[in-house]
Amino acid sequence: MRHQVKTVKLGRTAEHRKALLANQVCSLIEHQRIKTTLAKAKAVRPLAEKMVTLGKNGSLHARRIALAVLRQKGAVKKLFEDIAPRSASRNGGYTRIIKLGQRKSDSAAVAFLEWVDFVEVVEETAPGEKGKKGKAAKGEATSAETKTERKAKKSAPNEKSKDAKE
Repeated sequence: MRHQVKTVKLGRTAEHRKALLANQVCSLIEHQRIKTTLAKAKAVRPLAEKMVTLGKNGSLHARRIALAVLRQKGAVKKLFEDIAPRSASRNGGYTRIIKLGQRKSDSAAVAFLEWVDFVEVVEETAPGEKGKKGKAAKGEATSAETKTERKAKKSAPNEKSKDAKE
């Protein structure tokens, strides 16, 4: 029976699990969204929310506790200066889990873990650029002059090899 069992073990030792969760939270802080298995996302979520709560506190003691857990100064700095102030008006629920379905290789349930206030920036292409592929899309310098230059370059090594044979 699972009475009062709170820790999801994820098939790892305690040290490995703590390192995994800390790294996942640091990745979440850095990238704003991570793709992971559903079980890991559910295990990471409470730790991420505790770190945001520490960031909202903002004291030196809270910063040192966060650094002891996460072990990355850059992540702690971004947490305290960027993420925690964005969540200042919120009383909890800083993260969301979006289920993505099954992974093809091992059928593991996969999910996105992201901040609730995360806004994804999507760049739209111009209507004229949509159908272009290959060399024309890379650098539209396909004039007759460049084609003749390419032919000259290709024929030049052949002429040298003929001279070498004679």
